[in-house]
Amino acid sequence: MIDFHSHVLPGMDDGSKSVEESLAMLEATAQQGISHMAATSHFYPMEDSPEQFLARRAAVVERLRYAWKPGLPKLLLGAEVYFFEGMSGVKELDALCLEGTELLLVEMPFHPWTDRMVKELLAVHEHRALTVVLAHIERYFRFQPKGIWDDLLDQGLLMQCNAEYFLSWRTRKKACRMLAEGKVHLLGSDSHNMSARPPRLGEALSVIGAPERRMLEDNIRRLVPMVGGM
Repeated sequence: MIDFHSHVLPGMDDGSKSVEESLAMLEATAQQGISHMAATSHFYPMEDSPEQFLARRAAVVERLRYAWKPGLPKLLLGAEVYFFEGMSGVKELDALCLEGTELLLVEMPFHPWTDRMVKELLAVHEHRALTVVLAHIERYFRFQPKGIWDDLLDQGLLMQCNAEYFLSWRTRKKACRMLAEGKVHLLGSDSHNMSARPPRLGEALSVIGAPERRMLEDNIRRLVPMVGGM
C-alpha cells in the first residue's frame, strides 16, 4: 500500500522540520504496514520556479539518504502543486509528477472554482497528457456545487482523500461510500509531523472493508509502479 500524500521531507515546507522527525514519520508509517510513501512537498509557484523546487528537493533528499535506515518505506518523490493560471503551459510540470508516473497531485484553492480554473485543470489533463489527482478533495466540498465531482470524474481526473476523512465519526460513512462508488482513487495521510498531524493511513485502512481495500490496491497497481524509490 502507498501513502500517496505526505510532507515527510525535512525543511521543504510546513511539514517535517528535521531529518530526525522525517525518520520518525517513516518509521511510524512502516509500523502501519505501508510499503511506499509519496513525498509530496508543497510547490507554490509564487515562491519557487520548478527548477528551484527540484534543486531544493534534491539537496534535502541527499541529507535524508545519509541517515536512511533499513526497513523504512520506499520514498517516491513528487509534489503537491498549488493551482495557478497558465500551469498547463509550463513545460517543467512533468518533473513535478510522482516519480515513475504521469500523476500530478494538485491542490486547489479553498473557494468556489471558476469555469476558467476548471478549464485549466482539464488542459493539464488533456493537452499535457498528465493525470491530475486532486488532493484531499473532502476539503473542497463546501465550496463547490455537487455536480462538479461527477463532471471531473467523467473527464478522467482522479480523487485523493486524506486518512482523517475515514477516521472521523462524522465523515467515515460518507468516505467509505465514496470509495465503494469509485469516487475516491487514492488515499494519503497528508502527514506533516509526529504531533499534530502524524501518519495515520494504517488506521484509516483498518476501518475500510475488504472489497474497498481491494479496489484501492487495484488502483495502485494500475497507477503507480511499485519499484524504485529511496
